[in-house]
Amino acid sequence: MASRIAPVAADRSVPGLIVKIGDYPLHHGGVGAIRSLGRLGVPMYAVTEDRWTPAALSRYLRSGFVWPTTGTERAEELVAGLLGIGRRIGRPAVLIPTDEEAAVLIAEHAESLAGRFLFPPVEPALPRRLASKQGLHELCVEHGVPAPATLFPASFEEIEKYAAIATYPVVAKNREAFERRRRPAVHGTTRIGGPGELLELARGWGPAPGVILQEYLPREDAEDWIVHAYFDAESTPLAMFTGVKVRSWPPHAGMTANAYVVDNPELAAMAAQFIKQIGFCGIIDLDWRFDRRDGRYKLLDFNPRMGAQFRLFENEAGIDVVRAQHLDLTGRAVPEAEQLTGRRFIVENIDLPAFAAYRRSGYTTPHAPARASGTELAWAARDDMKPFFTMLARFVRPGARHLWQLWRSRRRAAAAASAASAASSVEHHR
Repeated sequence: MASRIAPVAADRSVPGLIVKIGDYPLHHGGVGAIRSLGRLGVPMYAVTEDRWTPAALSRYLRSGFVWPTTGTERAEELVAGLLGIGRRIGRPAVLIPTDEEAAVLIAEHAESLAGRFLFPPVEPALPRRLASKQGLHELCVEHGVPAPATLFPASFEEIEKYAAIATYPVVAKNREAFERRRRPAVHGTTRIGGPGELLELARGWGPAPGVILQEYLPREDAEDWIVHAYFDAESTPLAMFTGVKVRSWPPHAGMTANAYVVDNPELAAMAAQFIKQIGFCGIIDLDWRFDRRDGRYKLLDFNPRMGAQFRLFENEAGIDVVRAQHLDLTGRAVPEAEQLTGRRFIVENIDLPAFAAYRRSGYTTPHAPARASGTELAWAARDDMKPFFTMLARFVRPGARHLWQLWRSRRRAAAAASAASAASSVEHHR
């Protein structure tokens, strides 16, 4: 691994605050951010579900604020809660959102939060539009960024018409931030195998479906890429990273479980141009899929905040996107350097089941290096082991429940597809 130029000189008088909205205590991204800035001597604070989350037990956390939000609260209530935390910290802190809801809340209520906190001066409506699958697709079309073909159904009748002509499989996603917490139509990205399965699911989506239906890019013809970056107030990239996603959990649709840093100047340039065109500033986490059928990178998701796997990426000066944001917002220069190519990131609790699922999936990553130049673990760190052991203690029950739910959903999908096939066969023989 390349040696770093010099220690990162952060402003230790300005704390950081991890902000999350929703109940997901096993979040390694928050732990990574606490460690990243805490190792520089920055006082770190975090919103936590309870006192026994992995983040709450990090040695680098100055204090945790137990605030079990759900994402269904009124915005005014959430803003008041944040301001209360700010008063308890007692000095301006850099806000680090870990989910779309937090990023949207901060942008839309910047005027109320500005006195207590530091955050990028993004245009208030932009994060909500980017976090919205429909808003992102419209921006991609407007600026010529390749994206999968997408339908935004307004009624069940529209889904019925689509089901009869669609090419399967298709992918269903929740359409909007906040709505995925209040009234989730699907539990994350959902692959749908046929019209019967689609209509069965759609009957539970209500008269105004909160979903998008998207073209499925075949895994055997695709390679998943990640772009993480930090952009200043002029939408200039101060830190830019690219990498290949090897595995995710749930398979091909969920959180990154295993990935490598791989230089991709073409993709970095595409991302930087898009950000400049839309005028975004702050941290981004982009998911792209390279479609071998037409040789194009297609933008799947735009997360206007820190990604859980951000610690995959670091440059030779010791800069990741969280450090870049803290330096920039406190008036310090962000050192330029090459990214640590070949570096690997592993999420211990989900990579093993992901590995088993990918063995016969047909998905390949020809750009991933044969050997890692170094490995960053999501949970285990020699200087901060309590979050790892806490994760293990808390993972067993929800992990087993998640696997059970995944198995049941696949059984239901298979049953729906079988029923649809049988009905079609009966109709054909009449």
